Amino acid sequence: MGNTVAREDFEWVYTDQPHADRRKEILAKHPEIKALMKPDYNLIWVVVLMVLAQLTAFYLVKDLDWKWVVFWAYVFGSCISHSMTLAIHEISHNSAFGNSKAMWNRWFGIFANLPLGLPYSISFKRYHMDHHRYLGGDGIDVDIPTNFEGWFFCTPFRKFIWIVLQPFFYAIRPLCINPKPITRLEIINLLAQLAFDVAIYYLWGVKSIFYMLAGSVLGLGLHPISGHFIAEHYMFLKGHETYSYYGPLNLLTFNVGYHNEHHDFPNIPGKSLPLVKKIAAEYYDNLPQYNSWIKVLYDFVMDDTISPYSRMKRQLKGEVKQD
Repeated sequence: MGNTVAREDFEWVYTDQPHADRRKEILAKHPEIKALMKPDYNLIWVVVLMVLAQLTAFYLVKDLDWKWVVFWAYVFGSCISHSMTLAIHEISHNSAFGNSKAMWNRWFGIFANLPLGLPYSISFKRYHMDHHRYLGGDGIDVDIPTNFEGWFFCTPFRKFIWIVLQPFFYAIRPLCINPKPITRLEIINLLAQLAFDVAIYYLWGVKSIFYMLAGSVLGLGLHPISGHFIAEHYMFLKGHETYSYYGPLNLLTFNVGYHNEHHDFPNIPGKSLPLVKKIAAEYYDNLPQYNSWIKVLYDFVMDDTISPYSRMKRQLKGEVKQD
């Protein structure tokens, strides 16, 4: 089971997040970065192709033996599903159609959500904007684990289970930390998803449904791409709140690994974040960074000084505006 980690609470800080100040400094020194603040229309076609790829997979697995359904759900479906959640992340920042067509992005996010099997896109958008505005904000940022998660998942074995169950915790955490009234768009997202799931079941049966749901759960749990959940903000080095990853899996994840760059410039699509790093290299090259999400997962499990408590947390002051 391993030893209990020493940390018994979050790292409470009383300073603002660093991203706003760094953004101002970088734009003052490199105003050409403003030219990157525009939609990535290629994202539209990539998402459409991903949806078509999953529809093809739903058809192909319908008559396979169960062992092969499980195999392809993990080897292929999980990668597409996790990648699609990061496409939805891009869409939540209006990267597909731009800020002037915000509703087009919301409808497109509902479309991108379909092959995941569970309604996700609209609720994610609402909570993710809070994560950017109030990074680490107590009671607001639902990316921060609950006290129970920090207290209980404190040994290597329990941390391993926590990683496996990450989809479950990401789903219930908003209800525990910061529940919000359900909106009309969330109801539409739910109804569209239910209609799609029923259609897949009616057309191709239970194996296609299992492949779809299992791929989503497996892809967001114990999976190499899931290393980004921990790599982004868990404090492996004291005093450093956000970390970037510059490894090859960025090719499957819309460059979400460029996470310092993303928080500095959330209105720049993932496609252009490597260029941000290149232009403002003096700001990013010397920040702590990763080249392997698999190593991040291993270190998180095995390092007794790291746990779900290893996050910076802030007591917010003044008016808080949420989506």
